[in-house]
Amino acid sequence: MTLVLDPAAQDLLFREARTANTFTDAPVTDEQVQEIYDLVKYGPTSMNQQPLRMVLVRSDDARARLVRHMAEGNRKKTESAPLVALLAADNEFHKQLPTVFPHFPQAKDVFAERTVRERSAALNAALQVGYFIIGVRAAGLAAGPMTGFDADAIDKEFFPEGDRSVLAVVNIGNPGTDAWFARNPRLAYDEVVSTV
Repeated sequence: MTLVLDPAAQDLLFREARTANTFTDAPVTDEQVQEIYDLVKYGPTSMNQQPLRMVLVRSDDARARLVRHMAEGNRKKTESAPLVALLAADNEFHKQLPTVFPHFPQAKDVFAERTVRERSAALNAALQVGYFIIGVRAAGLAAGPMTGFDADAIDKEFFPEGDRSVLAVVNIGNPGTDAWFARNPRLAYDEVVSTV
């Protein structure tokens, strides 16, 4: 027997999903975020690296500190979303490799050089960001992922130890009035796929 997501689930995750720009006032609970994480943590990464780190921005002070580093067009959305998540790459992810990749005890040593770690952390955490967005949709919520911000300023503000690099800011909640822009075009299969 082959298992395939039904068309309604495919629509929820992909065809009908959009980036939300407005949200209702309904809160997003820690329990909802944990359910999302407990689903998306299973998404594949290289050597089972798990470099994604998430900071939930809930306090008014933290929200104000974040908003000042957002691009002008993203400030109002970030101010009004029920929950904002900072998604960052942990550049010291290799310290957990003995736990998450136990059959290769030397895995940590592969990432001894900082530049090697940073490249791998950025790629694999970006994969996890994608899984997280799909997980938000799977939970019946809307996601508003953004990369329009001053990354260096956010890193200094929220990750002063220097071991994490912000990749995305994601607004999360129930979609509000006029939440969606029209669907932008997508490239056709023949423009993307070739066979050799």
